[in-house]
Amino acid sequence: MALVVLQSSRLLWARVAALLFTCVAFSVATHGGIISDSMYDWCMFCWVFSFICTLVVLVVELLGLQARVPVSWTNFPITFACYAALLCLSASIIFPFFYLKGNRTSGETRDHRIVATVFSCLATLAYLVEVSLARARPGEVAGYMATVPGLLKVCETFVAIIIFLFISNPVSYDSHPAVKWCLAVYCICFVISMAIVVLCVGECTGCLPIPFPRFLSAYALLAVLMYLTATIIWPVFKFDSHYNGQTRRPNSCSQSFSDGLCSWDKLVAIAVLTALNFLIYLADLAYSARLVFVRT
Repeated sequence: MALVVLQSSRLLWARVAALLFTCVAFSVATHGGIISDSMYDWCMFCWVFSFICTLVVLVVELLGLQARVPVSWTNFPITFACYAALLCLSASIIFPFFYLKGNRTSGETRDHRIVATVFSCLATLAYLVEVSLARARPGEVAGYMATVPGLLKVCETFVAIIIFLFISNPVSYDSHPAVKWCLAVYCICFVISMAIVVLCVGECTGCLPIPFPRFLSAYALLAVLMYLTATIIWPVFKFDSHYNGQTRRPNSCSQSFSDGLCSWDKLVAIAVLTALNFLIYLADLAYSARLVFVRT
């Protein structure tokens, strides 16, 4: 029979707080009225997914089942916490932007959505605290995902997912072969970064034909060069009038906010996110070049 051992720690209380905050966020948002909209579904996914995974982590920790879980427990909890922080952060931005902006709601419904937004922000803060407490300290032996490059891998994949959401609705990558190259950059780097995360969480890094640290450094350099080209190419072919781009925001974007962001806004968002991911990969390269870690 499993014995439940309650060990009071800041990490435990951070997880309990995140569990409560996400539960309140999706419960209150649902009570305020279910909306048939993709952005609402995304926010609900962020909160419910984070709640369920936090509950699983707490149950495994309290019952001492780490050895029976088919993943690396030195890598999984902090990997999830980092993803959950980014998910809740995105929900904290998207939910009020789409469902509180302007005078779309009033009375009790608006109050519920404000409360959901507040608790989503609190959940984001709780997950950030968990990541801060669980990450590896200088000189400490830890799993790769607890190091700065490991956490950067999570950020790289998450930013790429947001880029995919914007670039596919509406489709904005088929206007020129150079823009299709940008899509290839996003896809290739996302797949490899996600594969690295899966390999670390599944403790399969030894399956590679070359040493894992050398592979990380080589890939980081390749990703920096690829994202550098995309950072330059995307704005040139989307905003330069020579390539049928629009240098200024169309008037139609100011007249309609039914989708939150118009097509031109999404093109700008993609350009900004591409530059952001370039900087993240650049930081990843700097850390990977000098990081020595011990896989546990």
